[in-house]
Amino acid sequence: NRYFINSVFIATASTLLTLFFCSLGGYAFAKYQFRGQKILFGILLASMMVPFQVLLVPLFGLMYDIGWLNSYKAIIIPFSVGAFGVFLMRQFIVTIPSELLDAARIDGCSEFGIYYRVVLPIIKPALGALTIYSFLGSWNGYLWPLIILRDEAKYTLPIGLANLVGIYRQDYGMLMAGTLLSLMPIVILFLAMQREFVQGITLGGVKE
Repeated sequence: NRYFINSVFIATASTLLTLFFCSLGGYAFAKYQFRGQKILFGILLASMMVPFQVLLVPLFGLMYDIGWLNSYKAIIIPFSVGAFGVFLMRQFIVTIPSELLDAARIDGCSEFGIYYRVVLPIIKPALGALTIYSFLGSWNGYLWPLIILRDEAKYTLPIGLANLVGIYRQDYGMLMAGTLLSLMPIVILFLAMQREFVQGITLGGVKE
């Protein structure tokens, strides 16, 4: 029960932060012109080819230096924004007519107001797709929480399930029950947002 609650908290917090920061980043790349924009976006795309294992040691050293070991912050904050999320948001937001945003500016809407009141309602399909993608990645995370967390009370569900597998004996009943429990939030989330997920994936790569 504790492992399940820990996983729900971490996955929910990480997903909410990912939606906020990635949508802001995608909006900036799609609708603002600034020096070095293309170079920065190219670096962002190139970072998608870097595997997580390459960043494991330096990221652990950073968490150690700032005193975040054995804390949820070390699991949530470093992954609160990702290159794929920014790219997905950017590809979707770039299809929004700039005239619509200019009309909002003429009406006196602030830049953040345009993002919140105009852009976010339009990109709901992309947000739905990113929600499932981010939640699934955080929910199934095993290696990074295993390295960071030391207190057993803070363990996530994947770590708890792995601990059920012993050397000489396995409690298959408990293991199957835990596996079923771990699948429930993913299935419920996908059933609730499958329409937005499909629309976000199909429309995000289309540009007129």
